[in-house]
Parts: sequence; C-alpha cells; structure tokens
Amino acid sequence: MANNEENEMMQNQADNEAEIVISEEEKRAKQQELAKNYDASQIQVLEGLEAVRKRPGMYIGSTAASGLHHLVWEIVDNSIDEALAGFARHIKVTIEEDNSITVVDDGRGIPVDIQANTGRSALETVFTVLHAGGKFGGGGYKVSGGLHGVGASVVNALSEWLHVYVHKNGRIYHQEFRQGAIVKDVEEVGDTDKHGTTVHFKPDAEIFQETTVFDFDTLNRRIRELAFLNKGLRISINDARTADDRTASYHYEGGIKEYIEYMNKDKDVLFEEPIYLEDEQDGIEVEVSLQYTDGFHSNILSFANNIHTFEGGTHESGAKTALTRVINNYARNQKLIKENEDNLTGEDVREGITMIVSVRHPDPQFEGQTKMKLGNSEVRTITDNLFAAHFEKFLLENPATARKIVEKGTIASKARLAAKRAREMTRKKSGLEISNLPGKLADCSSKNPEESELFIVEGNSAGGSAKQGRSRHFQAILPIRGKILNVEKASMDRILANEEIRSLFTAMGTGWQNDFDITKARYHKLVIMTDADVDGAHIRALLLTLIYRYMRPILDAGYVYIAVPPLYQVRQGKKIQYLDSDKDLEEYLKTIPTTPKPAIQRYKGLGEMDAEQLWETTMDPENRTLLQVTVDDAVEADLIINMLMGDHVEPRREFIEENATYANIDL
Repeated sequence: MANNEENEMMQNQADNEAEIVISEEEKRAKQQELAKNYDASQIQVLEGLEAVRKRPGMYIGSTAASGLHHLVWEIVDNSIDEALAGFARHIKVTIEEDNSITVVDDGRGIPVDIQANTGRSALETVFTVLHAGGKFGGGGYKVSGGLHGVGASVVNALSEWLHVYVHKNGRIYHQEFRQGAIVKDVEEVGDTDKHGTTVHFKPDAEIFQETTVFDFDTLNRRIRELAFLNKGLRISINDARTADDRTASYHYEGGIKEYIEYMNKDKDVLFEEPIYLEDEQDGIEVEVSLQYTDGFHSNILSFANNIHTFEGGTHESGAKTALTRVINNYARNQKLIKENEDNLTGEDVREGITMIVSVRHPDPQFEGQTKMKLGNSEVRTITDNLFAAHFEKFLLENPATARKIVEKGTIASKARLAAKRAREMTRKKSGLEISNLPGKLADCSSKNPEESELFIVEGNSAGGSAKQGRSRHFQAILPIRGKILNVEKASMDRILANEEIRSLFTAMGTGWQNDFDITKARYHKLVIMTDADVDGAHIRALLLTLIYRYMRPILDAGYVYIAVPPLYQVRQGKKIQYLDSDKDLEEYLKTIPTTPKPAIQRYKGLGEMDAEQLWETTMDPENRTLLQVTVDDAVEADLIINMLMGDHVEPRREFIEENATYANIDL
C-alpha cells in the first residue's frame, strides 16, 4: 500500500515537472513570436483627445472625486486668467440639478475667428487641441495659472457633453461637443449686449466610475480661496440640487490681507491689522501679508499664479529669509538682543506667525508635474528684496509692535533651547532613539513598516486585551494613560516633558516637527483606538491635534487611522452579532425572531471586551472598520483645531451647536 502511494507521488511529481518544462517552452516560443512581429504596426498612435480618455490620470491626477473636481478648476482657471488680465470682474459657478457644471465669466469671450495653424475657429481649437490657448507668449495673457493649455480640451475630452457659449461683438456663438468630439461647428445663435464665456459640461460616467457627484463644500472652499487671492474679483457659487439653492458669493477688496484676518479670526493676535505688501519687479508681482498670534504654531501658505504651492519654493524661502534677517537686524540695532547672545533662528521668528506669500510670474517654473513647488531662482531674490524693504519700514514706524514681535521670537528661542536640553536629558535617561523603545510598547516582530501597525490604545485594561488579542507579527500596541497634554496650548519643552507624547514620538521613530523624517516611520498604519464615549472622543482629538501639529507628514501620507469598535453585541442562542450604532441595532432587531429573547450588551469601553472579542471586532483586518484620517484643506483644519482645542470658548460653543446632532452620555 505504501509503495503504491509512493509510486503515485513520484508520478505526480514527474507530471508536474513535465508541465513546467512545457510551460517554459511555450513561454519562450511566445516571446520569440512577439519579438518577430514587433514592428511599426504595433505602435499605437492616439490622435486628438484619445490620449486623454485613455489615460485621464496623467492629466487630472485621478478619476476619483479629486479628479472630478479638478475639471471645475480647469475651467475656472481660464476665467481667473481673464480677471488677472483685467477683463473679468465676476465669475459664477453653478452645480446644476443633474450634477453638470456651468461656469460663467464676464471676460472678453474666447475668440471665434479662424486660427491660422488649424484652419478652424479659435474656440474649437481651444476645446479640441492639447496645448492650445492664449498662454504661450502670444500676448493673450500676462500671467496665467493654467500653464499647459490642456485645461479646456481635457475637460471636453472627459465630459459626456460640453456646450460653450461666447458673448462677443454683439453676437452669441455656440458650439457643442460629446466626449471631446465636435457635434456642431461654431454657429451664431443670437444677439447680446454682454461679453464673456459660458461653459456647461457634464463629466462622463464612463471615465468617473467612482462618482460623478460634486461636493459643494469642496468647491466652496476653493472658490473662497480664489476670491482672497484675487482682490476685487467676485466669485459666486450656487447649488441648484438643493431645495433652497445653497449659494455663496465672495468679494475681498483687501485680498490676502483679509485672508490673514479670516485665518486668525478666533485667535489672539499681537497687533490688530495684518502687515501687507504689494509690489512688482521685472514683471513679477509679489504680495505678502502676515500677522502674529500668541500661539506656538506657524501657518505659512504660498501661491504662484493662484496655484497653492504646498511644498513652498523660491518665493516662500525668499520671504522667510527676509523675515529672519530683518527682525534680527532690528533687534540688534535697538539693543533688544545683547552682543553676547545668538541671533534668533528662522524657527524662533516664525513661531505664532500666520503668513501668505503670493506671486504672479509670466513664466513660472514648477518642480514636477504636480505644481507643488516654485523653482524660479530669480523669485527668491525679488521676494526677499521687496518684502525686506517693506517689513523693515513697518518695524521702524511701529516700534511698539516691533518690540512685541522681537519679544515673541526671544521667548520662542528660550523655549527651543529648553526643549533641546529636555531632549538631550531624555535621551540620556530613557532615550528617544529607536534602539531604546518605550517599555510600555508591545512591539511587533515584523521589521517591514509597510505591513506593520501601531495601535494607540486608551487605558491599561484595553491595552492588556489588545496585547493578548493582536497578531504579534504585524501589530504593535502602545497603551496611553488618560488624556495627553493639549499641544495647541503648550510650548515644545512642555510637550517633550510629557511621557505619553515622548513614547509616541519614540515608537514611531520619525522625530517631530522640523526634525521629522517620514522615511524612518516604523509603522505605515498608526491606529487610534479609544472608547466610543465622550472621554474617548476627547483623547482622540488630543492625539489628532498632536499628529497634525508635530507629525503632519504621516497624515499627508495616509498613515493615520481611527478604529471603530462596535457599540453593541447581540447574542441569540449561539449566534453573535456586533453592531456599530443605535440605528444598526434597531434595524437588526427587526430581522431576527423574538424568541429566544436576544441578549443585548452595550459596550461602554474597550476594556469590557476580552482579547478574542477585541481582535474579532476591531483589530482583525478581515472584519474591522478603520477610518482613514486625511487633510483635504489645511486652512480649514487649522481653524477647526484652533477652535476646538484653543482658549476661546464662544467659537467652540457655536461650532458644537451647529454641528452636533446628538450625543450618547454614559452616566
């Protein structure tokens, strides 16, 4: 019997080896055939807008919600360019009932005469030819946000249909497209006494398969920002999908100066009116506005031709350099810094600052396709010189305010040095080095950050269950005791003196704030796991504030998650069901028999679950629910964190009254 089994196993092995040999031979034959037939006929040429429909992500980033909204900005940017050129004063954006978009401006109107190179109307060329527009040195625009000339044509290519109406020279012209293809040539459809362009388009569901529904708040935030960045321009938005037609209209004569006031509206400022500069050199326009608060965090935004340069660039570095140099020069000249004392660092003079740097350049060079960083070297010198001259004059003319700014930097310098000493002491005592991890950390065995997860767990009881129930291979547990320090109202030396915060910094291995290095992250999932009650929500808010202020890159990288433990367990006989909300419980009870009577347990905290239950409901990747934390709008995030975690009670009360729908209070 044993010999028969052995013979059968040997035969199966021989058959498998034969199959592998045949498979390899077939593979080589196919490769030879492909090589033989690889000629010009194999090269695919995508004509017109075919390439856009084939690879939409190359042009708009993605076909998810962000790419969908990007279509609106491409059309709005064209209208903004008319405003920058001095021809448009009002832009209207409407989300129509069918989730199509209409953008109307009162600019010059797209030309409708024949374009020499194509032999077709300029209107048709703009919407059907990539890299066609008035932004390539033809004198149409002095500066422009949409630099590649692909905006209108890309929107056309990715739309189910698109209509353009041009009011120009007393006539109304119209052209219609479907999926980028021309349906009708340009035709006159009426008379008018207006001027401008109207673009009405509906995104193509074949391209945007995830969603074709526009979010009003997303559009509204960017429209408000554009109004701040283009002083004197009115931009309106209307949502026709709602019964009451949600509308908003923005118009700021003060431009970025009013933007600073908006950003600091719930903060205590060192001086009432923001500093503002507007100047021009060599055709490059520079605007800078700033104001100091009594807080510990800096908030610096930079823009180039209305494009938010998230990664900064030469304009931002020029302004920062000037800020540090001018404050130190003033402090030295006024004997506010002693001869034997070091200069204030850039970090010192930026503590508590809210600052916006906006430049307009006729030929901006952005580093990378994402337009995240301005690279023009001449902009650094121009921004530095213009801002320094204006800021120096301001300090000399406002000595009381100047003294407050220097004092703010001096206090920051002392706190920085104290934090440095605290850091060195903690390294000597317990270490902030990866080689000396916190004693309370139950680390995972995996050394691969991409698969490793760190759970921050509230309380020792839940921490014990989590340690027992976890997968030791890839899940690490860091229990925290009580509520951590509110970093929104604390200096760096106090923050580093907090054991719970030090433990998190050490466990992650990334460092913090200016020393942060995301490549050293030991885990690519940081999961906040707290009780589903008021205290748990507060601890979660404190942790998110810490991460946002001092470990922001892990938020941007998508490493931060919130665990969603169940609220109820329903046991009926041998069947067990976990449910996340009162509504889920109500719906579930309708679907089960009344006998035997179900036993319902409401969890007041994670500590009430044993290790097996905690794994099954909250930690097992197969069953758990994790909410990824993202920051779509840094300005709004900063406002909300300051509102919820800062000193002012009234704005916090108003926010809670407007946004809280109900609360479960465990007594």
